[in-house]
Amino acid sequence: MVVIDTDVFVLAFAFHRDNRQAINSHFLEVVRTYEPAITIYSVMKLLGQLSFNLSAERLAQWRGWLQDNFALAVIYPATANRTADEFFDSDLVKGPLQRMSRHPSPYLDSLILDLAEATENVRAFVTWNARHYQGRTSLRVMTPGEYVDSPPV
Repeated sequence: MVVIDTDVFVLAFAFHRDNRQAINSHFLEVVRTYEPAITIYSVMKLLGQLSFNLSAERLAQWRGWLQDNFALAVIYPATANRTADEFFDSDLVKGPLQRMSRHPSPYLDSLILDLAEATENVRAFVTWNARHYQGRTSLRVMTPGEYVDSPPV
């Protein structure tokens, strides 16, 4: 499984003239064969950014134009056998706070990375901001271009 960061989709949907657009599009085609995934936190971050230009109806249809269109598995936090208070305290407060204490980072990025790391069979985390994550996670961090050149086996 390959977890794709929010910025890859922001580029795909909002920055059509960006000089990385060709490799970004190529990556999104190539990654389909490698079980692409996105965390629910990335989905919500993306929808928040796109909400300035999309109608409420279009936002509500995200499963079609995002999840289905890119063959994405959406990763949700495991909540079985935990109360809402336990989930909130562990996943939404303590986990991100520990990560931010070790490596200063935005809250949502901490949530995204914590969830990606907690997911079995993740082979890589792909982001245009690879330098922000390298050395801060046990996952292999790659840019879309690096992934296309050398997909993890």
